Amino acid sequence: MKHRRGFNPLQRMAAHRKALHRSMVTSLFRHERISTTKAKALEIRRSAEKMITRAKVDSVHNRRIVSARLFDEGIVAKLFTDIAPRMKTRNGGYTRILKLGQRQGDAAQVVILELVDYKLDIDGTDKKTKKKEAKAKAKAEKKE
Repeated sequence: MKHRRGFNPLQRMAAHRKALHRSMVTSLFRHERISTTKAKALEIRRSAEKMITRAKVDSVHNRRIVSARLFDEGIVAKLFTDIAPRMKTRNGGYTRILKLGQRQGDAAQVVILELVDYKLDIDGTDKKTKKKEAKAKAKAEKKE
């Protein structure tokens, strides 16, 4: 039975589990969407939502607490300046889990963990292609 279990240890030692949390939460905030197993996603979701709640109030104290748990200072800045203001009106539930099915090798449940306001680029135009198009346009104008 699972009574009075505070968290899922994910069959890892404490240092490994802490590093896993830090790296996956950093990746979630960097890409705003990650693919992982269901057990990891449920644990990472708890950490990520607590950090977003902290980031909604931009203070030195909150920045220090969040930066102690993330790898990259640029991601901390993104969290406080970009992600948290988008979540200002929400009282929780900043992430969603979408089930993908089972992984081929070990039949583990694979899911997508994403921020709720994540917009999927449907038309296929992303930042790189827009930059390439702008570069080509500038080059064509320069030749004329």
